[in-house]
Amino acid sequence: MDEQEKRVGMLSGGQVTRREVLKKGLIGAAGLTVLPAVIAACSSSATPSPVATITPTTPPAATPTPAGPAVTPAPTTPGAPTFIGPLTGQLTVGSNHSDASEVAGMASIDAAFKTATGLDPKVNKVDHNTFQTQINSYLGATPDDVFTWFSGFRMRFFASKGLATAIDDVWANVSSNYTAGFANAVVGDDKKVYGIPVDYYPWCVFYRKSFFTAKGYTVPATWTDFLALCTKMQSDGITPVAFGDDGGWPAMGWFDILNLRQNGYDFHVGLMTGANKWTDSKVTDVLNLWAKVVPFYLHGYAGLTWQKACDSLIQQKSGMFLLGLFMTGEVATVDAANKTTVLADIDFFPFPFMGNSFDAEKALDAPIDIWMASSKSTTLQADLTNAKAYLEFWSKGSTQVLMYKSQPGFIPTATDADKSSYDVLTAKAVSIVSQAQKITQFLDRDTRPDFAGTNGVGSFFLTFLNNPSQDLAKFQKSVQDFWDKLPVYTGA
Repeated sequence: MDEQEKRVGMLSGGQVTRREVLKKGLIGAAGLTVLPAVIAACSSSATPSPVATITPTTPPAATPTPAGPAVTPAPTTPGAPTFIGPLTGQLTVGSNHSDASEVAGMASIDAAFKTATGLDPKVNKVDHNTFQTQINSYLGATPDDVFTWFSGFRMRFFASKGLATAIDDVWANVSSNYTAGFANAVVGDDKKVYGIPVDYYPWCVFYRKSFFTAKGYTVPATWTDFLALCTKMQSDGITPVAFGDDGGWPAMGWFDILNLRQNGYDFHVGLMTGANKWTDSKVTDVLNLWAKVVPFYLHGYAGLTWQKACDSLIQQKSGMFLLGLFMTGEVATVDAANKTTVLADIDFFPFPFMGNSFDAEKALDAPIDIWMASSKSTTLQADLTNAKAYLEFWSKGSTQVLMYKSQPGFIPTATDADKSSYDVLTAKAVSIVSQAQKITQFLDRDTRPDFAGTNGVGSFFLTFLNNPSQDLAKFQKSVQDFWDKLPVYTGA
């Protein structure tokens, strides 16, 4: 859920980005993470209020550190740094971690980096909205040596434009500290590696354990089981699926997971980038699957916020709810007096499988944040050794946990992260995501923002949901026509 955008930036249509849900910090209760109950929309194409522009750091004079010939270091213990301190020279860092909890996390990490290497990074801190909306001009001008960004399409685009530096040699040292899903998420179109994954959160199907037990329901493992459970719930007078599509982004999560289960990761990527067409019969298959779920949705979903849909699950009026892990933040607003009990009763499972060749991918949406090296930094060549050391330092579980302790919404990606501090749902999320061979970034991160906006594919999805039995060929052509009329994409 760029999701995981972290500011109060309003999107077109009055949405607030998913990261906004996570940026305020989290409140622990009953061993669970309680996310703040604020609007959490998904588009990462925020249009913020005017604020200071990104001003690349002007570093002090320093003795250049020659990069030397590219070599591939020998594999090391996962998470163990291969650089030998002390480092000399300088390092400039472009950071969108501007909220108090994240600033504290960055301070802890940079202090640890200084202790390990003797080098104190010079951080250019910019609020997330500004950073995101100006990223294109920032990277094309005189950016910092390293910067934080998103994986998936947004990463691949800047890499393909020559605005990022490949870090295959760094990845050779740290790849054993990542699962296949995270590894696939940082590979560019040229098959080179451009990022270090540092945090994420997954989309799954949530439910109340006591409710399932009382009703004798079993967690569905297959699509057939899922539809059968929906039918049973409906016959019991329960709305099977909580769904609120206000803002248009929740429907994107439904399309994503159905497309992944039916057609696999590669088709998803091709569809999001334009290599595959919306008129493809494979998209028709997804829409036909989706049409089977629509009758089980909460009544009036088009005008319902995700919070209202979540409320129906918490109040046991609905049985299941597909959303990101941030949904737990709504619990306290519904039943503050019993939030501990309710939180302990929340559980989730990966979306059921179709019984096809793509089951093995165990794919899911789990937006990932990464650190990258720029290409146009005027100091990068002098700072390259330091930049790579910094990126490698971020690959360590002990580093990522420092951020998690300040901002528990950011689940560490490294396999060697100390999980003893994780709450129950975070620990389960880690277990599920670790099994995923393919991880997608949610529709709005995996495609261009002018296509993913509320006036784009989100509105098309609502048109479909309003009439799933419509002429699908005509509907799909309208989506493809919209894509074909978009201007040349220039980034951000």
